Amino acid sequence: MDGNVTALIGYIVGILALVLIFIEKDNKFVRFHALQSLLWWVGYWVILIAVCIVLAIVGAVLSSISSTLGSLVWGLIGLIAMIAWLPLLGGVIYAAYKAYSGEMTKLPIVGNLAEKWA
Repeated sequence: MDGNVTALIGYIVGILALVLIFIEKDNKFVRFHALQSLLWWVGYWVILIAVCIVLAIVGAVLSSISSTLGSLVWGLIGLIAMIAWLPLLGGVIYAAYKAYSGEMTKLPIVGNLAEKWA
């Protein structure tokens, strides 16, 4: 399979990026995009979980004070979880397109790490 198609698949199917890291030892292009995809997905989940934990604590505290404030924060948690998908999907779609085009475009923060580790 072509390297650009393999890199594209690594972005679309996030867990497959982990497999590609171990399978593609010689193709630096595929390894870079697989690492970048994996770091992008892991970073997203770490940030989302941290934000949800903080908001859950705030929601629990506010629920004990006032049920209206607590309900507002719990609704805010759901809204943030839904909105948080936008940058993740935007980054994945952009990087997948660039990978398919044969470009080694770096995503913010994780691109430098992926380049160093690939």
